[in-house]
Amino acid sequence: MMDLKTDAPIQWCPGCGNFGILKSLQSVLQDLSREGLPLERIVIVSGIGNHAKIVDYLHINSFYSIHGRTIPAAEAIKLASPDMKVICIAGDGDAYAEGLDHLIFAAKRNIDITVIIHDNRAFSLATGQFTPTTQVNYIGTTTPFGDKENPFNPLELMLASGATFIGRGYPVRSKHFQELIKAAIMHRGFSLVDVLQVCVTYNNLYDSYNKNVVETQVNDPASFDEALHTIRAWDYNSEGPIAIGKFYEADKPGYEQNFSGFKLQKDDRSSKLQQVFAKFI
Repeated sequence: MMDLKTDAPIQWCPGCGNFGILKSLQSVLQDLSREGLPLERIVIVSGIGNHAKIVDYLHINSFYSIHGRTIPAAEAIKLASPDMKVICIAGDGDAYAEGLDHLIFAAKRNIDITVIIHDNRAFSLATGQFTPTTQVNYIGTTTPFGDKENPFNPLELMLASGATFIGRGYPVRSKHFQELIKAAIMHRGFSLVDVLQVCVTYNNLYDSYNKNVVETQVNDPASFDEALHTIRAWDYNSEGPIAIGKFYEADKPGYEQNFSGFKLQKDDRSSKLQQVFAKFI
C-alpha cells in the first residue's frame, strides 16, 4: 500500500480543521485503493487558500488551479480522461464567492466530479474577511462593526441547480465523515460535500459545532422535498441543530456521457483545430 504522506512540512495552524480533512481523505483513498481503484486513476484539483495546501501533503496526482477556478479545471480533466476520479478541493470563498458561477453550472451539467468545500466561513488566508457563509455580526478585518449580511445556504442552491449528491460533514466525527466522503467520490454524477472546517484563528466554531451537530439519515435520499427540508433546517446562522450526512442522491445521466464515443485521431484533431483557428485569422 502506497504511503500517501509527503515530506512537505504542514503549514496549517495547530487545531486547524484541515488536519481532519487531510487525515480522512488519506484514509478514504487508501480504502479505495484496497478495494481495487488504482490511485493513478485519481486526481485532486485545488484552488487558492489554506485549503489548497492539501495537495502538497498527499502523494497523488494533483493540479493547482487559480482562485475560483477549480471547477473548470476539474471538468476539463474529467472530459479529457473520463475514467479518472476527479476530486475538487475548494474553500467557501474560493467556490461560493468568486467561483460560484462555475459551481452552479457544474451542478447543472451533473458532470462526474466530487467537490469538497473547506467551509471555515472566513477568508482566513486574507486575515479573516467574511465569506458568503459567514454568520451575522462576525467581526473581521473588513467588518469591524460586525457582518451585516445574512449567509446564504449553498446546499439549497446546489439542490436547485441539479447536483445529484449533496451532503454536509464534520471531520471531528471522523468515521461518519469518511463514509460521507467515500460515498460522494463513488457517486456517478456531480457530488458536493460542504465541510464544517473550523478556523481556530479567525472563526473558531468548535464549541458551537460540538454542541449542535447531529448525524442525520434522511428516509428517502432521492426525495427532493425531504432533502430541501433537511437542508433548510439550519440557515448557517442559528445555534440550533446542525444536520450532517448525505441529504440527497439521485441517479441521472452525467454530462461527460454525452461525449462517449466522441474520439478523433490525432490528425483529425489537428485538422479540426486548424479549421477553428482559421476563422479568427
